[in-house]
Amino acid sequence: MHVDANSAFLSWSSAEALKNGERLDYRTVPAVVGGDESSRHGIVLARSVPAKKFGIKTAETLYSARKKCPNLLVIPPDYNLYQKYSDAMYEILASYTPIIQRYSIDECFLDYTASEKLFGDPVKVAYEIRSRMKKELGFTVNIGVSVNKVLAKMGSEMEKPDKVHTLWPEEIPDKLWPQEVGELFMVGRRSAAHLNNIGIYTIGDLAHANFDLLLSHFKSYAYLLHNYANGIDNEPVEDYSEILQKGFGNAETINHNVKDYDEAHKYLLKMCEKVAVRLRAAGARGSLVGISIRNSDLLWYGRQMQFDVYFNSTDEIYERALMLFDSIWQEDPIRQIGVSVSHLIYEGDEEQLSLFTPDPEGVDCLAEEAMDQIRERFGRDSIKRGTLLEFKHKENPHE
Repeated sequence: MHVDANSAFLSWSSAEALKNGERLDYRTVPAVVGGDESSRHGIVLARSVPAKKFGIKTAETLYSARKKCPNLLVIPPDYNLYQKYSDAMYEILASYTPIIQRYSIDECFLDYTASEKLFGDPVKVAYEIRSRMKKELGFTVNIGVSVNKVLAKMGSEMEKPDKVHTLWPEEIPDKLWPQEVGELFMVGRRSAAHLNNIGIYTIGDLAHANFDLLLSHFKSYAYLLHNYANGIDNEPVEDYSEILQKGFGNAETINHNVKDYDEAHKYLLKMCEKVAVRLRAAGARGSLVGISIRNSDLLWYGRQMQFDVYFNSTDEIYERALMLFDSIWQEDPIRQIGVSVSHLIYEGDEEQLSLFTPDPEGVDCLAEEAMDQIRERFGRDSIKRGTLLEFKHKENPHE
């Protein structure tokens, strides 16, 4: 089975608000979850069905979404809340099988094979799970049921919300093959365009395409494309009891062109601090730092580098990000800066130490932990670096 929460962030925000006395169900009005729209920085993370009818899309800017729907309700993200609901969803699923792969914060794969002897028909159980999610947790899910992960995933992507769909191998010709090729799991926008250019428009076209043709255009990726289009997937459901993210990143779209190093460095520091806070909250440290730049012509470029130590402090990340930034910036006007940290280890993982490994009991690390505690208790803006406080005033002088 593949279980996917419908409009997860919006649904979870709405479910929590209703529990706390809110009368309006955000899912019934044009609403989105997104970041700060006052300076056009935020993007749409999740949208309600009424918002979709206005043509609002996930990942578009809130500024653009607001132009499509002036009365749009924008709800700020709350990642701690999302983790709580994700865990609650997992607990219900764990009552049916111990083999669960948390594919992302709002979707899981389940291996129900051995559980069928205990709980019976998988389709019947899928309907039971769907009902429990709605009654016990206050949000809806889509569930796909099949013999492997790709077919279960494609099943759950069919008509939404609050649906159970089967996609058995014998149903592939009628249910899977007529869909546009871009709908196939693991086929991105660029791959779909490439497939269209060689005359492949539907998943059925891909399933029946000449394999040598696919191989000449997609190399080893052709095997995955051809197998998935034919419903072939031998990858097992991996038993993950926790969501272990591969990386943390933050990017900010700037409302003006950044042309000098000092201002660019401050935006870079701001992103590093956001990433560092998220790493520490997850109990993670990383050793690979990446930075990205998008210029005023919307052209993107970036660089990443692997280091020999793991870190999660703002200063450690900023030192490395700054080196990367200064080595690649072409002094063109910047409209977006991004920072990411990956190759993670978590608390309890084994680590190869070196002479340069940051001391977790050092003054800087302890200071950042104290800052995290202050922010958790009194709010994100309750304590700031002096440099960024001055920078915040420059961005919004009337605040």
